[in-house]
Amino acid sequence: MNRACDFLVIGSGIAGVSFAINAARHGSVVMITKKQDSDSNTNYAQGGIACVLGDDDSFESHINDTVVGGAGLCDVNAVKILVEEGPPRIRELLDYGAQFSVSETDGANASPNPYNLHLGREGGHSVNRIVHAKDLTGREIETALLKKLRELDNVTILENHCAVELITGHHVKNAPNQYECFGAYVLDSVNRKISHVSAKITCLASGGAGRVYLHSTNPAIATGDGVAMAYRAGAKIANMEFIQFHPTTLFHEKANSFLISEALRGYGAVLRGADGREFMQKYHPQGALAPRDIVARAIDNEMKISGLPCVYLDVAHKDRQATIDQFPNIYNRCLEFGIDITKDPIPVVPAAHYMCGGVLVDYYGNTGIENLYACGETACTGVHGANRLASNSLLEALVFSYRAVNDSLKRLDKCRGAGIDTSDIPDWDDKGTHDIEEWVLLSHNLMEIQSAMWNYVGIVRSGLRLNRALRRINFLEKEIEDFYKRAKITPQLLELRNIVTTAKLIIVSALKRKESRGLHYTTDYPHQNDKKSFRKNTVVSNRRKAVKSTGQMLCL
Repeated sequence: MNRACDFLVIGSGIAGVSFAINAARHGSVVMITKKQDSDSNTNYAQGGIACVLGDDDSFESHINDTVVGGAGLCDVNAVKILVEEGPPRIRELLDYGAQFSVSETDGANASPNPYNLHLGREGGHSVNRIVHAKDLTGREIETALLKKLRELDNVTILENHCAVELITGHHVKNAPNQYECFGAYVLDSVNRKISHVSAKITCLASGGAGRVYLHSTNPAIATGDGVAMAYRAGAKIANMEFIQFHPTTLFHEKANSFLISEALRGYGAVLRGADGREFMQKYHPQGALAPRDIVARAIDNEMKISGLPCVYLDVAHKDRQATIDQFPNIYNRCLEFGIDITKDPIPVVPAAHYMCGGVLVDYYGNTGIENLYACGETACTGVHGANRLASNSLLEALVFSYRAVNDSLKRLDKCRGAGIDTSDIPDWDDKGTHDIEEWVLLSHNLMEIQSAMWNYVGIVRSGLRLNRALRRINFLEKEIEDFYKRAKITPQLLELRNIVTTAKLIIVSALKRKESRGLHYTTDYPHQNDKKSFRKNTVVSNRRKAVKSTGQMLCL
């Protein structure tokens, strides 16, 4: 069934839901999500939200920590926006009912703040400023936001729906601007039907792309959909070479890369090799609290030196009950695998965690395609630079989605006055396609992509590895695109197509950067180059390749 609305939101994480809540004050909202409305990277966020609240903190300190962590590529104006507009967004979450951990008056992490919140500390931060709900912060935020969203009458949530393609001027009859967004084609995954949702304003908030890699902390839905769709529509994509690998995920064959929060290191956990010795001090003066790129490379190096598949995170020296009280989720999850973190060292290994690049946007979330915004991990706001500072991502999603809604209002009024007729949007055309029972071939393609990315485009790279990966990805991209043209669309096929596009963007961006900076480390150029020509974004666009299409033959 075709639909029309004022705002279309693609994604149901913190960026998408907060955008939808604020947009609903001004018009009708349709939010689509691939699975259940609460299935997102937000739910997996354990650590918290970095925000200046304590008396011993300052905007300048948070800005400086972020810029230092970003290895010379942060947009300082974007960072200032993030930091200075952060506190009101925390107040908003509290008003929605989010229950964050509160401070004990004599606690080790006590810092006077307006809301008496317990403020933790994570790698790269110079003071305690992490607002958290024990070690389940993402779930607490998502629960509060969704509760607020469901209270609103003019919001329709379409679960088990996947965005297929953005509807732009390439699709619409007599559209004056090819690079204007009018909504999206959407697949109902249950009924296998594709319809269109026409919208005056569209927001991409579909999360990251961790599933491009073999080992990831992300949920299965993190397949780079927003980046891939925006790229095909002609948006600029920036800094995709900077993929953050979380240094510490549980090393166990059944744990599915369960994340061991950085907050555990902020609490006092230390990293040890198989011989029981601490090793981080020889890599960075902040030790286990060094920025994530440094910790991940250090662990990778220690594993190569020892020849062992993991290192160990040790918190056994801390008070047992305090550890259980502060990290109940991690404690219980590890216990399921026979590891008592209050006594046993935790085997850990890095895994793909966060995409610092994405759809290039301005300070209000504009993508360069008219009426299309991008927020959250899908977007590249300039905040993270070459390496995201821990716990800045949730705040970024809140701050910039709020700004995007406010900016969209002037466009909304314009669209209401001169909006296209929905009859101008053609129905999805899948004539000539048919059901193909060959998912085994697609699953093999997926494993090939993930393996190539893990082996050749991981924590340590080289031109040889990157070019080998590119050759393989180019071949797989052609094979998948051919399959896409012939087959009836399924969610798995959509995700595979987006994964291979996103993988290629990561490789091409990595090949463009002839230096090591932040999360991008190459043995060919092992040092950071501080010449001005290197301190700029890596931007990829395909606007010259864009073609007119009204259906499945769109191939960019």
